[in-house]
Amino acid sequence: MDKVSVLKQKIKEAHLGGGAKRIESQHKKGKLTARERLQLLLDEGSFEEIGMLVTHRSRDFDMEKEVYLGDGVVTGYGTVNGRLVYVFSQDFTVFGGSLSETHAEKICKVMDLAMQNGAPLIGLNDSGGARIQEGVVSLGGYADIFHRNVKSSGVIPQISAIMGPCAGGAVYSPAITDFIMMVENTSYMFVTGPNVVKTVTHETVTSEELGGAQTHASKSGVTHFACANEVECIENIKRLISYMPQNCEEDAPVYPYEQGNEARPALNSLIPANPNQPYDIKDVIAEVTDEGSFLEVHKDWAENIVVGFARLGGRSIGIVANQPAYLAGVLDNNASRKGARFTRFCDAFNIPLLVLVDVPGFLPGTDQEWHGIIINGAKLLYALSEATVPKVTVITRKAYGGAYDVMNSKHIGADLNFAWPTAEIAVMGAKGATEIIFKKEISEAADQYSKMAEKEAEYVEKFANPYAAAARGFIDEVIMPEDTRMKLIKAYKMLENKVVTNPKRKHGNVPL
Repeated sequence: MDKVSVLKQKIKEAHLGGGAKRIESQHKKGKLTARERLQLLLDEGSFEEIGMLVTHRSRDFDMEKEVYLGDGVVTGYGTVNGRLVYVFSQDFTVFGGSLSETHAEKICKVMDLAMQNGAPLIGLNDSGGARIQEGVVSLGGYADIFHRNVKSSGVIPQISAIMGPCAGGAVYSPAITDFIMMVENTSYMFVTGPNVVKTVTHETVTSEELGGAQTHASKSGVTHFACANEVECIENIKRLISYMPQNCEEDAPVYPYEQGNEARPALNSLIPANPNQPYDIKDVIAEVTDEGSFLEVHKDWAENIVVGFARLGGRSIGIVANQPAYLAGVLDNNASRKGARFTRFCDAFNIPLLVLVDVPGFLPGTDQEWHGIIINGAKLLYALSEATVPKVTVITRKAYGGAYDVMNSKHIGADLNFAWPTAEIAVMGAKGATEIIFKKEISEAADQYSKMAEKEAEYVEKFANPYAAAARGFIDEVIMPEDTRMKLIKAYKMLENKVVTNPKRKHGNVPL
């Protein structure tokens, strides 16, 4: 066989992965192969593979008799919508996608290139875990990857898609990355599997219940997106990176936008007359941002706060918004963590923040206190205080107590703070405040009910409005709701060259 034919044969062999039978088995499970996934993700003809001919070095347990080109992972670079990305895609048809020494080296190589060239890293995970036959070198390979994930954090965007099993030590690489996507019914993540759980705690649980996409999307918050199938997952990745810059030194791409009539009269009647009646903050987001541009993150977890990316006049922004339609929009442990995590991502990658406020306070109760609401609430406070990107706040209705401070108030560094006429900025709600301030008068009144109503109305008149805060300069402008979009477009345009110099330090100590 001539030399060119040898190369062609090797390329053909590498493309087959674990062989036709195992590829068929992969398809029967409703899963694509490693190469098919990359084909969907990357622009046509853009993929350049690195390390196609790499093989494992293990000689124990007869491993030398079973050798596959590529060793269970396809690595390289390409473009998504014309922008450079680095990728690795684990191949479950080769030793169950298990991580060996050389498999890890291939991933590390593209991670290093991504850092050196300042471009996003996308990992498509489908692996049974460490390759047991290789022992400690496999574990060392995982640690090499983790170390690079940490070094890359905040420098380049890192996205993980879980498209099969991801268990044991393998879960920690995705956990360090910026965003995790999972596929329903075919992917799972857990540190210890159902069998170990049963042995240790005597709980009987399936892989799906323990660590499936819906579990992590709604209960733990580990995954940011739960996708119906692999195609939807890959489309989500492509959409997600469209809001991000290539690295921390750049700005996100700007999309063409022609300014027209930016008034949104629907916002004028959105807030119910009854201050205790809920409404959906996503209706506000839809009116304020470019049509169809909102991409919600962590949709099914901590629903009392809404976070996600959108465009405003063609530019990327990150949104953090209380959701009065769920638990009245209170801040609790999970909502605080969700908001803080998203805020820190936006700040790391120069994405301006919009904070929409309708918050009655922090959720009271033993469950919240015992699970650390003090520390978790401080995470959100820390993240918004620390952020140096343009930060704009709009108070639509309630902004009570410490939650007013935390939700990007002027006092913690917001650039511009707007309020609608319906805003209520006070230490607490009218009823609670009245019971404290006028306790003596009410108790001595002949008709306590009428006195309570009278004093409550008095308190509302004095405090349940945005004007006391505006008089102090804590609110820059009280605006008509319909003008919100125009005000925001102008605000971010004015703030686009914002520079903040923080004190010299190694890093702050986030209240983890």
